[in-house]
Amino acid sequence: MAKKPVGRPRGRNGESGDRGAAILDVSERLFARHGYDGVTLRTVAREAGVDLALINYYFGPKQQLFDTVFQRRARILNDDRLKALNAARAESDPVPLEKIIEAYLRPLEMAQESEDQGWRNYCALLAYVNTSPVWGPVLMSRHFDAPMETFVEALSAALPNTERADLYWCYHFMSGAMTLTFANTGRINAMSGGLCRSDDFQTAYDRMIPFVVAGFEQVCGRLNNR
Repeated sequence: MAKKPVGRPRGRNGESGDRGAAILDVSERLFARHGYDGVTLRTVAREAGVDLALINYYFGPKQQLFDTVFQRRARILNDDRLKALNAARAESDPVPLEKIIEAYLRPLEMAQESEDQGWRNYCALLAYVNTSPVWGPVLMSRHFDAPMETFVEALSAALPNTERADLYWCYHFMSGAMTLTFANTGRINAMSGGLCRSDDFQTAYDRMIPFVVAGFEQVCGRLNNR
């Protein structure tokens, strides 16, 4: 799959760089670093250089601001993933399993490799939300489940006669692998004695894709051979 840079989110009025976008950028960085409970609207206002009332005017209470921050780049990731899947479908229908997994994961690599620091902040925020029993069921479901179902349908076509439950389990395990990767904790650096680096995103995704493909094939193939 050809790589392309992910887009930059735009503010409420459609222009990047306005006060609304600045508030979202600051909020994204703070939420990624400190989580939802560790951030106050007063801190956001101070670091964004705006009045507290302006945040309420643009985005409402903190929970609504958090949702807006999360949704902003989710839409871009969803669009990039679906475009990649549709491009693969134009070449072959049903889409081969590896192409489906690549369409799902490569946009995350592009986000992590982006020169826009906001994307790295967002990936850290994704890791936080996706592992939270409070926010995961709410925000991941609200902003990622509908596009995810399109991929599940493609997986079902690529792996016929597979029980739906096995597809969801495999997706669940893939989600865990990608969450640890975009968390970029640096643990693998120490664990490997410097042989691997968690910020070597191309290497990580080049290995994660065949790893995930093999997992799907093993679980679904085992079922079909029962």
